[in-house]
Amino acid sequence: KTDAGLYTCDIGTDVAKSKVSVQEKPTEVTKLLEDKTSPAGQDISLSCELSKADVNIRWYKDGKAIRKSQKYDLQQEGTRATLIIRDSTVKDS
Repeated sequence: KTDAGLYTCDIGTDVAKSKVSVQEKPTEVTKLLEDKTSPAGQDISLSCELSKADVNIRWYKDGKAIRKSQKYDLQQEGTRATLIIRDSTVKDS
């Protein structure tokens, strides 16, 4: 059910009309990523929380898009988005 639409106030001899539009709030990051330090060879998990579930998320490293691969696992469950860096090396810094 939506609240958007045309509303009227009708008194018989006169009518007032109002068009109502409801704009969705933008998605926000509600819990930021935290800096991580890990020994080489460990998996590293980075997570952030969002104000809405099932939002299209893109992960980047140094401005370059990260895609799901053997190296990176991208997960999204509800409002939590997680990036797992597998078998970390110094190059992952």
